[in-house]
Amino acid sequence: MDPLTAAMKIAGSGLDAQSNRLRVVSENIANANSTSRVAGGDPYQRKTVTFASELDRAAGVNLVRSDKINFDDSAFPIEFDPGNAAADEAGFVKMPNVNVLIEMADMREANRSYEANLQVVKQVRDIVSMTIELMRPS
Repeated sequence: MDPLTAAMKIAGSGLDAQSNRLRVVSENIANANSTSRVAGGDPYQRKTVTFASELDRAAGVNLVRSDKINFDDSAFPIEFDPGNAAADEAGFVKMPNVNVLIEMADMREANRSYEANLQVVKQVRDIVSMTIELMRPS
């Protein structure tokens, strides 16, 4: 396989992986205040994405892929809010273990990685276009 096609495959796998990561981070941010529907129950639990390297035997390149979505096992913060429907008998509510600042940092990192992979795709496209242009008769 030629190097340009290999670069496109690698960048495409990076785009897909970072897109999945952005989706999970967005879900975490959207549920940052989602408490349980039942009194004393567990709230939304933060999700994380793990990546894995995958060999594309046909192309002879290593690609990245989203391996699986895990749950963050850190403790749920507890707040005193006796009027909340999710409060236990003592009036305490378990809040999601989502830190919006951390999620925003993850989102920024994933977005930059996505943009870097997109730039590779654009560069390869430009190189292919210039090559075709050079091959045309004058």
